[in-house]
Amino acid sequence: MGGETMNDGDQPRVIVVGGSMGGLTAALVLRDLGMRVDVVERSPELLDGKGAGIVLQPDTVRWFREHGGTEAVEKVSTGSSRLRYIGADNEIVFDEPSTWRFTSWTTTYKALLADFGTDNYHLGEHVAGLDQDADGVTLRFVSGREERAELVVFADGISSTGRRRLLPEVVPQYSGYVGWRGTVPETEVSETTHALLSDALSYAIAPNTHICMYPIPGRDGGLAVGERDLNYVWYRNVPEGPELDELLTDKRGFPCPVSVHPGQVQDRYIDELKAAARELLPPAAAELVTRTAEPFIQPVLDIEVPRMAFGRVCLMGDGAFAARPHAAAGTAKAAADAWALADALQAADGDVVTALAKWEPGRLELGRSLLARVREMGRAYQVDNTADPADRSLRFGLYGPDQ
Repeated sequence: MGGETMNDGDQPRVIVVGGSMGGLTAALVLRDLGMRVDVVERSPELLDGKGAGIVLQPDTVRWFREHGGTEAVEKVSTGSSRLRYIGADNEIVFDEPSTWRFTSWTTTYKALLADFGTDNYHLGEHVAGLDQDADGVTLRFVSGREERAELVVFADGISSTGRRRLLPEVVPQYSGYVGWRGTVPETEVSETTHALLSDALSYAIAPNTHICMYPIPGRDGGLAVGERDLNYVWYRNVPEGPELDELLTDKRGFPCPVSVHPGQVQDRYIDELKAAARELLPPAAAELVTRTAEPFIQPVLDIEVPRMAFGRVCLMGDGAFAARPHAAAGTAKAAADAWALADALQAADGDVVTALAKWEPGRLELGRSLLARVREMGRAYQVDNTADPADRSLRFGLYGPDQ
């Protein structure tokens, strides 16, 4: 960040902490209101989602739709036309028309960053603490730098510094299971597997476990059939305690409480994963898992906050509520928080404190509702073994099933 301040001018200044998809969406919509917006991201390099897939919901792609229409959405996503459950021998046990679009984390991040630009996107900036008074917020950085803004938005994810500083009593709650994730180029799977998975949002269920699979843009952004990747999340129960701690220790010996990244998962666990896939999953799903070069692990966590607005500071996205992925709503919720914040600021004529106070109740209600629903979905799939493919309560959606 060169110069005495990140940005100069007379408009209200906003600092968004966290440069991922939620932070970028917030930055874009607030800049559209005429605010001076800077994004600070703790990573020293541009982010990479390591190929993780995302199910697109209306809020996730609202920015692209409003700034380029359907064509802009199609440039960052691929689609499928079926919802399909696969039985133990690859037989189709449930199938119905269901249109969804999917993206990769990296594809959408790059598109949002291209729209925001890099002049006010600052890498390698770690926020250490903050203070606020009636006129603004002071952010302190580990470098010793301080910055002032009229509004600070913490969109810094599941390990949010803002949440730790403002709500130190709130800690993530482990769900009892982890998500193993990976992608495989669709050209590398058998014709049988491709036929089952390439045009569907697919599930396979076994006792106390399930896997979700769908196509996403390829690693080079390819969207056409034959250029994409097949993405999966396989949920596996792991008891909290030493067994989980050992699993979440990377090859360097470091604990990784949020994610063990590709290439850092201990080899013995990858060997066990692939052996278990052959034993527990249908052949098509097992093929995805066994062909994955570098699977990675994310413990499935719940985070619930009692507040999201603190004077001129707010928490949004996973920086506030983190919900299990079963509703495919995490990125949509972050985007919805951002759009609602812009609406509140506009309605309050830029009065930040008033806007945040009016913005908060609806966001808390949505976060609590989503958490309650995904907990029930997880119980059906991973604990009670009651998940029925025809049960509409198991469908994706931020605001409810298929919503």
